[in-house]
Amino acid sequence: MSEAVIRMRGIVTRFGDKVVHDGVDLDVYKGEIFGLLGGSGSGKTTLLREMIMLLRPTAGSVRVLGQDIWHLDDAEAHELRSHWGVLFQFGALFTSLTVAENVAVWLREYTRIGESLVDEIVATKLRMVGLNPSVGSLYPAQLSGGMVKRAALARALVMDPELLFLDEPTSGLDPVSAEAFDDLIVELRELLGLTIVMVTHDIDTIFNVVDRMAVLGDRKVVAQGTLREVLKSPHPFIRRFFGGKRARSRLAAMGLAPYDERE
Repeated sequence: MSEAVIRMRGIVTRFGDKVVHDGVDLDVYKGEIFGLLGGSGSGKTTLLREMIMLLRPTAGSVRVLGQDIWHLDDAEAHELRSHWGVLFQFGALFTSLTVAENVAVWLREYTRIGESLVDEIVATKLRMVGLNPSVGSLYPAQLSGGMVKRAALARALVMDPELLFLDEPTSGLDPVSAEAFDDLIVELRELLGLTIVMVTHDIDTIFNVVDRMAVLGDRKVVAQGTLREVLKSPHPFIRRFFGGKRARSRLAAMGLAPYDERE
């Protein structure tokens, strides 16, 4: 088994009287694309936010790159954050900044490199995600939805991270753009040796991109592993999710029986 670069144990998350997680355990291994699946309100994005120190769980431990993230001082936490990039669901670009200025934000936060090198790195990252560097002079409002996602991805990659976190990366994209973005994610993993964690409910992404996944339900992880391993679970959410028409056609293409015809 590869090295676990993220390890969560006994995660409990409460918001007032509402319990979102009640004993969540999961491992993300080096070099894989790991999916977080679950129904609405199951706490997928909440769990991702706990991995990146945006939210502290009520109880439990989170280790990222070998470090217990809730036992770091400010300097250690700041340094650890430089090892990951995040693509939020709607891009979260600063509307008052140009694309180039958005991509350069973390370079200016974490480094002291000169402006000419900043410009060179920004252009390189824009090309890496399939955008012409000339897009850098535009503002987010001037971009299509797919271009916003790619610009935000360029920003997430600007520090050459080891880890990449994606929250619903294909949400809001048309099928052609979503497929192209899926292909880009796989290419970047291979090119850069990334470990990727993504929140997704997109059937095509799950079948084409994700190596392993954790499925959240009943406030816990109800299944974890490869697609074939997860499909062995009798949990009602998994039956509903993989029993739909789109999933049935994908299962058939893999030579697998439809979910509702299994013993």
